[in-house]
Amino acid sequence: MKCIRVSEPASFDALVNGAMKQSDAVYVLFFGREAPGTNRSWCSDCVIADPIVREEIGKVDNSILLEVPVDRSADQDSATNIFRKRSDIKLTRIPTLLRWSKAGPYTTRLVEGECNKITIRKYIAQTDGSSGLVTPLLERDDE
Repeated sequence: MKCIRVSEPASFDALVNGAMKQSDAVYVLFFGREAPGTNRSWCSDCVIADPIVREEIGKVDNSILLEVPVDRSADQDSATNIFRKRSDIKLTRIPTLLRWSKAGPYTTRLVEGECNKITIRKYIAQTDGSSGLVTPLLERDDE
């Protein structure tokens, strides 16, 4: 698995397009930005989900994971608020994992507690080889 950090929201589209030229297995993980000096996200759900997401996406051949840190939702003036306002992403909660296709993001996504091993495995299977725009809704699994 190749990881690409999206340091600036303005570079998001270029990085996604570049990743799509390299692989059909492009995933995007939105997570809480790390606190300065601690290298640990302010989002406790993100801290739990991060190693699980990496492990499962890492099992996908030729996969690319774009890591997109976002600021606290209360910070409405944040530059990363762009992901909450974009009509194709509509980020509401983190962590959020989605699969990207040449047509844009898949309609289904995994949010917060859905970022567990079982649900991620189902998500990978359901989005593999699909058109990217319509996938079945996932049943929620707790792990």
